[in-house]
Amino acid sequence: MADSKLVRGTMVLTASIFISKILGLIYIFPFKAIVGLEGLALYTYGYVPYTVLLSVATLGIPLAVSKFVSKYNSLGDYETGRRLFKSGLIVMSITGLVSFLLLFLLAEPIANQVVDGKDLKGNSIEDVILTIRMVSVALLIVPIMSLIRGYFQGYQSMGPTAVSQVIEQIVRIIFILCLTFIIVHMMNGSVGLAVAFATFGAFVGALGGLTVLLIYWFKRKDNINKQIQESKVNHQLPLRTMYKELVSYALPLSFVGLAIPLYQLIDLMTFNNALMGVGYDQATAEEAFGAFAQAAHKLILIPVSIATAMSLTLLPTITKSFIDNDQSLLQKQVTQTYQIILFLTLPAAVGLSILAYPAYGTLFGLEDVHIGAVVLRYYAPVSVLFSLFAVTSAILQGINQQRFAVIGLLAGLLVKLILNIYLIGNFEAIGAIYATGLGYVTSLGVNIWAIGKHANYRYYFILKRSLLIVLFTAIMAFVVIALKESLTIWLPLDNRVYSFIVLLVTVLSGGVVYLYVSVRTNLAGQILGSRFKFLKKKARG
Repeated sequence: MADSKLVRGTMVLTASIFISKILGLIYIFPFKAIVGLEGLALYTYGYVPYTVLLSVATLGIPLAVSKFVSKYNSLGDYETGRRLFKSGLIVMSITGLVSFLLLFLLAEPIANQVVDGKDLKGNSIEDVILTIRMVSVALLIVPIMSLIRGYFQGYQSMGPTAVSQVIEQIVRIIFILCLTFIIVHMMNGSVGLAVAFATFGAFVGALGGLTVLLIYWFKRKDNINKQIQESKVNHQLPLRTMYKELVSYALPLSFVGLAIPLYQLIDLMTFNNALMGVGYDQATAEEAFGAFAQAAHKLILIPVSIATAMSLTLLPTITKSFIDNDQSLLQKQVTQTYQIILFLTLPAAVGLSILAYPAYGTLFGLEDVHIGAVVLRYYAPVSVLFSLFAVTSAILQGINQQRFAVIGLLAGLLVKLILNIYLIGNFEAIGAIYATGLGYVTSLGVNIWAIGKHANYRYYFILKRSLLIVLFTAIMAFVVIALKESLTIWLPLDNRVYSFIVLLVTVLSGGVVYLYVSVRTNLAGQILGSRFKFLKKKARG
């Protein structure tokens, strides 16, 4: 039963997060065409502090509520989860309001740190201030929406989260693209104004997502109330006791959820200044930052979306296995999760790195491909580390060893903070990627050690499987490189159409080769057979 819940929940959330990421990737192409790399940099100036403050506003409580509700529901006590949910709505409303005011007031100090305002070719301080203040409004409702999602996930119901995420993204994207196009091309407005209104799309999209959740709530309210009335157990915990337990889950969750935003915050505060320190002007530094923090980052998050979905669904199911002391199921879930993440993200990351030039040229255009493609080539492999960190942190939370996830994150951030300016000074934009990679390797080292120790997990089997996945990825990489080099003799990558043809042929060929060797050796069937039955049947045939 628990395994089928994991499978169903994983499939639903994987689909929704993947769709959301694809939509989030697709819209960035026309958006970048409208506002350019400097506009993408300005957009990031608003979104990074917003994301950090959003995590502070929620303090990891939505996902902690999922864990809390799942725990007490499994004990037959539905009333305790409902009481926590009601009080949580009040808490989220207050923290959202405080965070909104904080970000609104901090907009000017942040702007002064990020740009110097003296270079007329770059973004102005006024544009950065307006952008940050426009996105801050979303903090008033997003924490509430996140809490409702967490409550539904506590019932192992992933549908409301999945649908609301997709609707939120669609509404946000339509608002962003329509408004920026109108401002820049129809009203001849500035890029700074267009980007500021684009960040306001976070608020508009959240309204769409919240509407979907409320519809689900009113449809399911009677059934949830019936379960509460039929509860056989009521622990009658006082709110203080409930929140003490919740905070023990929530604080580590909030830190882990802050991982990517905190790394981006370090880059936000140091990247431009470090590049200007080695001779870049502000405009060129901002173009590099836009390519690194938005364009390339969006692309590499596609493989990471699988890991994100897995980590969201892992928490309630691993928690249940841990509470039930079902070691066999717990070991199986951990093993299967590691395998799926490596099987899917490693070839995707390697392929994206190899095809960085045609990928960036096709999707973002050729005018700044020499900046973007180089950044993407080095950044793509880091997506594997992002994925593994998300999953290992979720496992640690599920076995009540959250403190190691926090220790790992803090250690990694310290490495990033110490090395970032030095590495950017020596390797320019690529230095920021090196610092991020080294930080995540540090964090992963702590997480993997802690899982081995506290879940009694042995890595021998995973190491063997990893070698097989690496071998098949290497075979795929050889085919992709050979095809790319052959095709570019006749189709030089100085043409967007040629870049698209090269990208399409190499991606399809690489995917077919990787799937073929995986199915023929039964690796795909053993790893994904429970989710895609045809793989097992084909492998046996």
